[in-house]
Amino acid sequence: MQPQVTDASPLIDLGKRYWLPVYKPRDVVLDHGLGARVWDTQGRDYVDFGAGIAVNALGHQDPDLLAALHEQSRKLWHASNVFYTEPPLRLAEELVNASGFAERVFLCNSGAEANEAAIKLARKWAAAQGRPPERRTIITFKGSFHGRTLATVTATAQPKYQEGYEPLPGGFRYVDFNDIEALERAFDADDVAAVMLEPVQGEGGVLPAADGFIGKVRELCDAHDALLIFDEIQCGMGRTGKLFAHMHDNVQPDIVTLAKALGCGFPIGAMLAGSKVAEVMQYGAHGTTFGGNPMASAVARVALAKLSSPAVSINVERQAHELRAGLQRINDELNLFSEVRGRGLMIGAVLADAHKGKAGEVLDHAAANGLLVLQAGSDVLRFVPPLTITDEEMAEGLARLHTALSDYVAA
Repeated sequence: MQPQVTDASPLIDLGKRYWLPVYKPRDVVLDHGLGARVWDTQGRDYVDFGAGIAVNALGHQDPDLLAALHEQSRKLWHASNVFYTEPPLRLAEELVNASGFAERVFLCNSGAEANEAAIKLARKWAAAQGRPPERRTIITFKGSFHGRTLATVTATAQPKYQEGYEPLPGGFRYVDFNDIEALERAFDADDVAAVMLEPVQGEGGVLPAADGFIGKVRELCDAHDALLIFDEIQCGMGRTGKLFAHMHDNVQPDIVTLAKALGCGFPIGAMLAGSKVAEVMQYGAHGTTFGGNPMASAVARVALAKLSSPAVSINVERQAHELRAGLQRINDELNLFSEVRGRGLMIGAVLADAHKGKAGEVLDHAAANGLLVLQAGSDVLRFVPPLTITDEEMAEGLARLHTALSDYVAA
């Protein structure tokens, strides 16, 4: 498929005129994609190392996703949750079976909604135990990102996302990530209902939990009768090489939230509830108009099946090795990174001191050289390509990255 080459300026002008200016898109209009490549309206191709912020885990135009979407589109788009439809029922069953811990599922439309549901469930559980509001505190970690709603942005322990939205909801306490002693002290007030964390922080710089940290969090939650919530919206669904990121640590959560790759581009989110909380929310306690609609659920069922496959996990391991090796080769020559970290195909390259704050500039050079990359803050380049990226696409992307970084150094 080739686009009719057109001047992108009128469309870009529309965005600048009519969109609420909360984004700063580059002056490119993307038109279509295939695999790990996308093309703009000028006919120019890009290797996609960003996958729509870890969303397009099966790449662009996956034929099985297309088939599921087309088939369901000819049957039923929406019916509301006052009636049963088959796709969300099947999806809920499949998520429970895949999770190994969950008993029930709440389907919604996004990661923020999934986390909002998790926060409400944790508070509702604490209330059912007879705990007063002041003993329903939720611990989150500095550098975390949990969403943009008022509750989830408050859970997000990064002031830059919260500024100007005060007064923020109460009931959250922030702790340094990977600091076990600080976490222990955070329980001293005997008011903690839950701990919420990303096994690999995404927006916070692609920072994995340290060895043993998640296990210690589980121990502290058990000791203080608190829930453990894993936000796997970005790091889940095969991104780290296992279907759920917490599986690397052999720790069982009480709640897990999912979105992004669950629909591989079609909007859907999910909250998975374990036995401790599965029956807490009864009729009328929560709801959604569009959540778990037949279209999104039909697509997510296929996505879940494919992302659970050994073929995907094997490819993640192989391509993660290639990506890390490529970054090392580039760094040996250009000396740009102080650290490369992450897990699976969720990798962050931390810019060295001489290049701190320059991630945005690097991304401009990458786009100019036909590569889509993300940043995680101003100091970290974030690589989250499709989990199905091929050897050829990976090699081409690394070659373009080398050229882009060489241009950046020379500029």
